[in-house]
Amino acid sequence: MRRLKSRRRRRWLWRWRSNPLRRRDDVVETWIVLAMWVVIGLGGTLVGVVTAQAAEASFAQLRHVRHSARVVLVENTTRAVQTGEGATYRHVRAKVRWTAPDGSVRTGRAPVDSGLKAGSHVTVWLNSNGQFAEKPPAAQAAAVEAGTLGTGAALAFGGLVFAAGRLAQWRLDQRCYDRWGREWDQVGPRWGRRTT
Repeated sequence: MRRLKSRRRRRWLWRWRSNPLRRRDDVVETWIVLAMWVVIGLGGTLVGVVTAQAAEASFAQLRHVRHSARVVLVENTTRAVQTGEGATYRHVRAKVRWTAPDGSVRTGRAPVDSGLKAGSHVTVWLNSNGQFAEKPPAAQAAAVEAGTLGTGAALAFGGLVFAAGRLAQWRLDQRCYDRWGREWDQVGPRWGRRTT
């Protein structure tokens, strides 16, 4: 068993060992592959973590800046609007009234559920400027989305590094093919000739 493992290790590391058949390009290609996988592993992890933390901080900022407000509908909202493919719009923009933190009464058009009567109380979300905004994601949903964004960023980074590594290997192979072609041009005319 030990001998089999030793053979496998030698076969796997053949480009690192001294060998009369080993070319300089084999060593360069091995370093390219090693560097590519190290950068994918370490860099991808770093990019993923930084992206996830930045997204989580952004979502936390949204939860901090946006706040809910109870508003009163000033007008009836129509039932859900049917679209061509059978989907419906469940939210419509309707005129609402609310009391601002400074005590002033304000009105505006906010996205609310359809099918409500005037005088109904609904909850809307406002940003720090008092403008209507989307509801910020809950902490758990934000954590899942941040993780998804981090994973996507890590995969994108890894894909770019892998593509760059494969491009470098392709260029190295093209250089080898060109060199072999030049050598064959020198040897080819003499191929099959008898020397006496």
